[in-house]
Amino acid sequence: MVVTADSRTARAIRAETPLRVVTVARYATLDDVYSRSDVRLALYVNHNPDNFSMLRFASMVHVSLLHGDSDKIISVSNQAKAYDFSFVAGQAAVDRLDRYLPRFDAPARTVIVGRPQLETPAVRPPVAPGARATVLYAPTWEGAQPTAAYGSVATHGLALVERLLDDGGFDVVYRPHPLSGVRDAAYGEADATIRERLARAAEAQPQAGHRVSGDESLAEAFAAADVLVCDVSAVAMDWLPNGRPLVVTVPTSTETVTASTRLLDTVPRLAVADVAGAAGLLRAELEDDPGRDARHALLEYYLGDTTPGASMAAFVTACERMIALADSDARVP
Repeated sequence: MVVTADSRTARAIRAETPLRVVTVARYATLDDVYSRSDVRLALYVNHNPDNFSMLRFASMVHVSLLHGDSDKIISVSNQAKAYDFSFVAGQAAVDRLDRYLPRFDAPARTVIVGRPQLETPAVRPPVAPGARATVLYAPTWEGAQPTAAYGSVATHGLALVERLLDDGGFDVVYRPHPLSGVRDAAYGEADATIRERLARAAEAQPQAGHRVSGDESLAEAFAAADVLVCDVSAVAMDWLPNGRPLVVTVPTSTETVTASTRLLDTVPRLAVADVAGAAGLLRAELEDDPGRDARHALLEYYLGDTTPGASMAAFVTACERMIALADSDARVP
């Protein structure tokens, strides 16, 4: 059974699963349901304050999943200490927590499970010399606070898209983050302008592949791209199994906290002052791909075992271990 706190969420989930879906809007009812149930494992995909409605149940094992591995500051939030364990994609997350989160025993409280969503990366041959290449621009949003302002839509976005369109050798695919503009109106305005610009380009060049990626999955967007430009976010890590070139933007705000990591030290970075030369940078990456071997060496470090089926098996096994741990704790007088 799936229990939701919002009827709109329940409606969306019912369209995706044959499981019974119920809505429990009152906390008192939720407390009554779980205090009489045998649920032993709770998994959390973010650090939403509402998580504390579930964290109060000591009979369960509580595990943080978050929703991707990234070098954002949220990945080392002190909120990780609220959970019994954190499931992480690879050793990079363990090292990140160990280095940047004081008083958190990362080796003891993290479990590497890989990234089940990435088990079937798309195979795409390299771009032939002189052929048009598809650039996927997939920025993150503006962030909930100044220290996490990694988004580039309002700083790099329009100028980047304009340069790539003016070059004439690229098909530009823009995949906006769904939260763009919710906190900062400038991001919403920039997002709208980029959409309009691509619509005009697609109308002027119907034979080209200029478009906004919205309805397709991230995996489908990846499969159609030859090179990715993104911000500091989980999108960068998820791209790694594809083996194709990657460029990560440099945030403009001095308040944004950016760590020194193996990935960010390996891939080319695009500062706002360098956007005018972005087409040349991407062309060089596509033709020579000087960082290919270095990126490949990061794959297991960030995403664990990427052998098809391995990460899903690791995730299920880890969940079973947590349930067994809860059963063992329940038998302690």
